Amino acid sequence: MSQKLKVLFLCTGNSCRSQMAEGWTRYLKGDGIDVYSAGIETHGLNPNAVKVMAEAGIDISHHTSKNVNELLNIPFDYVITVCGHANEHCPVFPGKTTVIHQGFDDPPKLAANAQSEEEALSHYRRVRDEIRAYVETLPDALSNANQFTVYL
Repeated sequence: MSQKLKVLFLCTGNSCRSQMAEGWTRYLKGDGIDVYSAGIETHGLNPNAVKVMAEAGIDISHHTSKNVNELLNIPFDYVITVCGHANEHCPVFPGKTTVIHQGFDDPPKLAANAQSEEEALSHYRRVRDEIRAYVETLPDALSNANQFTVYL
């Protein structure tokens, strides 16, 4: 039996995109991927992310916003940055870790000027669905992505 891949989804605040990615990966790929999420900072769990994931049948309400420094001792096979800021500020991980950037739009930023809750949630739903589509390609997409490997 092969060992599960250890994958970390990393974003700025670990409040929305990385949380959705963790939820989808646990739900769709939990048999083959040991998944985590964290942020360069912690901003708390975004309630709209929780709401749209629940609409899709995924409960992330028990997740907590974690700082990447809390997870530096885990030997990740892959770190997937889901926003430009996290990609630019990704820390160095011990061991051999492959870092991949797969950016997604920021739902809170897109929803900032929404005229209604429904309009705001439509941005979260679109990004949620884009993240699901990406997670469905794992782990195959990991070997074909633009990446760099850090050796310490």
